[in-house]
Amino acid sequence: MSTTQSDRLRELLEPLVAAQGLDLEEIEVSKAGRRRMLRIVVDSEEGVELDACAEVSRAISDKLDESDAMGDDEYVLEVSSPGADRPLTEHRHYVRATGRLAKLQLNDGAELIARILVVDETGLDLEVPGVKGRKPTARRVEFADIAKARVEVEFNRKDQNEKEEEA
Repeated sequence: MSTTQSDRLRELLEPLVAAQGLDLEEIEVSKAGRRRMLRIVVDSEEGVELDACAEVSRAISDKLDESDAMGDDEYVLEVSSPGADRPLTEHRHYVRATGRLAKLQLNDGAELIARILVVDETGLDLEVPGVKGRKPTARRVEFADIAKARVEVEFNRKDQNEKEEEA
């Protein structure tokens, strides 16, 4: 997709998505056979419910129908929330991942799996899990030192399960 089309779509759709209380995270146009596929990814501080995706999808569809942003060719519109494996690329992604386990690849080639405790303007305060019965340790990582990051899916988080049992 050309930068011009991407910018134009973002300019057209971002206010619409924001009016629904969501962030426009990603716009992708690709070929799907004879048609084009327009994928829109939205998110919010509280995550995105299926009903919210459907609502914003209808609003986007109506807006695109009244504009010429997608041209005359047929396209399929898909609106979704980001998957669990989405890279953390924006400050707000790290804020939303506070309390979660993340895998960080650092610029020096090191890899680190740690829980995000605090996010500020310059970096992250992390808790690195202890190995073989050792206690967790604290670590600070600056955003400038992070090459890639993504949330690690936890199926059996001990302290989270204990909180749920107490409730």
